[in-house]
Amino acid sequence: MDGKGLSTTTGRPTSTALHTAYPSRRTTANRIFAAIYASALLALFYHHTNNLLFHSTTFSSFFTSSSLLIADFVFAFMWLATQSFRMRPLYREEFPENLKRVLKKESDFPAIDVFICTADPYKEPPMGVVNTALSVMAYDYPAEKISVYVSDDGGSALTLFAIFEAAKFAGHWLPFCRKNDVVQRCPEAYFAANPSTTSETDKLKSLYESMKVRVENVVERGKVDDQYITDEQYHQGFAKWTDGFTRQDHPTVIQVVLDKSKDEDITGHQMPNLVYVSRKKSRTSAHNFKAGALNVLLRVSATMSNAPVILTLDCDTYSNDPQTPLRVLCYFSDHELQSKLGYVQFPQRFHGINKNDIYGCELKRLFRINPVGMDGMVGPNYVGTGCFFSRRAFFGGPSALVSPEIPELRPDNVVRKPIQSPEVLELAHLVAGCDYEKQAQWGYKIGVRYGSLVEDFFTGYRLQCEGWKSIFCNPEKAAFYGDAPISLVDVLNQNKRWSIGLYEVTFSKYCPLTFGSRYMGILMGLAYAHYSFWPIWSIPMAIYAFLPSLALLNGVSIFPKVSEPWFLLYLFLFLGGYGQDLLDFIIGEGTLKKWWNDQRIWMIRGLSCFWFGSIEYFLKSLGISTHGFNLTSKVVDQEQSKRYEQGVFDFGVESPMFVPMTMAAITNLVAFCLGLVVVLTGRESAFEGLFMQVLISGFGVFNSLPVYEAMITSSKSGIPTRTTLLSVVLSSVLFVAAFFALRK
Repeated sequence: MDGKGLSTTTGRPTSTALHTAYPSRRTTANRIFAAIYASALLALFYHHTNNLLFHSTTFSSFFTSSSLLIADFVFAFMWLATQSFRMRPLYREEFPENLKRVLKKESDFPAIDVFICTADPYKEPPMGVVNTALSVMAYDYPAEKISVYVSDDGGSALTLFAIFEAAKFAGHWLPFCRKNDVVQRCPEAYFAANPSTTSETDKLKSLYESMKVRVENVVERGKVDDQYITDEQYHQGFAKWTDGFTRQDHPTVIQVVLDKSKDEDITGHQMPNLVYVSRKKSRTSAHNFKAGALNVLLRVSATMSNAPVILTLDCDTYSNDPQTPLRVLCYFSDHELQSKLGYVQFPQRFHGINKNDIYGCELKRLFRINPVGMDGMVGPNYVGTGCFFSRRAFFGGPSALVSPEIPELRPDNVVRKPIQSPEVLELAHLVAGCDYEKQAQWGYKIGVRYGSLVEDFFTGYRLQCEGWKSIFCNPEKAAFYGDAPISLVDVLNQNKRWSIGLYEVTFSKYCPLTFGSRYMGILMGLAYAHYSFWPIWSIPMAIYAFLPSLALLNGVSIFPKVSEPWFLLYLFLFLGGYGQDLLDFIIGEGTLKKWWNDQRIWMIRGLSCFWFGSIEYFLKSLGISTHGFNLTSKVVDQEQSKRYEQGVFDFGVESPMFVPMTMAAITNLVAFCLGLVVVLTGRESAFEGLFMQVLISGFGVFNSLPVYEAMITSSKSGIPTRTTLLSVVLSSVLFVAAFFALRK
């Protein structure tokens, strides 16, 4: 790995070090290249300004010059923001084996509260929640120090049933993992990778498969039949699901499924706490989506266990390394870091990604590359899962505690009563109520922050602005694995939702360029601005997708000729930008094919979800109703999965987001064919002036190959015929409009 072997101090860790850091060897080269590239950009803007002021004598020339200036300005701004990640990349390594010098006995280990969020048993299968919960309950960590809280924002009896089943299976699974020193502690992943070799494994697998059948049968039927309600705990748990119970309007449900003070596994060892929470919902009260659910878990867990360390997980993100908490303690146990360390973020990794990652779902820059750069400053952003927090970080800055409304919720409160005592349960139900936050500071000064659909990004950003630092922990063995969407429409819908949430941060008083730069410094402000301004990629993407091709179709040259010096400037900017991006991607353990697919999906996003996210945000700002929050489906369709494994783009359903990209594909193809005609007919002077436009159109055509395939295929993965016809009609209208606008 880049930077390994170069310590920030002596070049090698001491024998008692808990962790060490390694600066990247490319830092100096990054800074030199940034200075050269910035100079080239200044030259480009001189060229644009000169054209605009002295050569734009007609409407068409003014329009093309100003459009290219706007596109290149956005490109330059985003490039500048990206440089913040390259100024001081930092790699880290942990040494859990040295923890014994600071944590000498089990009682010294801090307690951990694990928050797992789910919201819909049909889009987020309960068996995924079960595997996530079991994988963290089986950590190499004192069981009595772990409390797992499952937030079910869908208020589904199906999810509670799955948690009951998980608790029963845990009594067998946890001792099996301890006895056999199992590394993969997610049952589904373990049994898939390890064929049964012993009678003990066969028996355990049979228990797991039986549980899986029961849970999936209940989900398929849509209710928990009486045959599955086998004891008093089940009767008590499902009693609140009455005829008037709906997911939008229901009372609080808190069910202690496992109690560490009472429950033991089959070998007599203590079990971790396992608690199901479905907060009270009312149609007349705001619930603030996932941020609201996490704040309820913060309060409920405070009344029951109040652990100083909190792990947040998505329902499909299972633990892949049982020693992950020990790596985290290498930082939280460091007295030099303790007072200001807000959270330790692990990269989000995905299982089931196809060979070449056709949808760019690994998001290497967001989860693997950029956090290394931020770690050399204040620390990485919070990405919503796989993150260990100090509970204290949710209650004001390191030197300014913001106290909650009741002392039982303070981060330093010690819970002395049993988790199932009437007083604890009564208070837990109170703080989970939908009206509890009225006239309180939750979501604004304490807890997970409200105000954006990307509550993870916004919360991490606000915590760092308050003075908290964070650390990026990226061990060779992945700490967590999650699911990624395997259809294009799911990818685009997810990114559209992110776009809206990012705009909510950008156009607020917390804009990273101003607020962030003031409280964290200009580099961190730019780093967060790189994310919050993501959707504006749609502007240059649209301009370069259409303008050069439309101008080419009308024989209008809008770029320098090949023989002119300015052509070399454009060539350097293109190759330099793409080359550095490719280098970052390869160093981040990517491949050339994955990089190509990643840059292609960025273009697709720029012509689809970023535009539609922008439109939806501005309509929402004007008070015009738009669609609400949509979950990304984690249900796997077998046919869809097969196409994904084969590397076939799956359009499948009708979506307006497919229209702009299809129009761009058509426009670039027609323009590129015309450019080839110019080449073949030998009109050298015309070709020299139009060469860059032919090049850009060809680049667009090459990136659009999956779109062309989807337009002509008759399979389920193809673009619907109506979408294709609409795109053809709109492209024709665009051609006619360009003919009148661009012709001299």
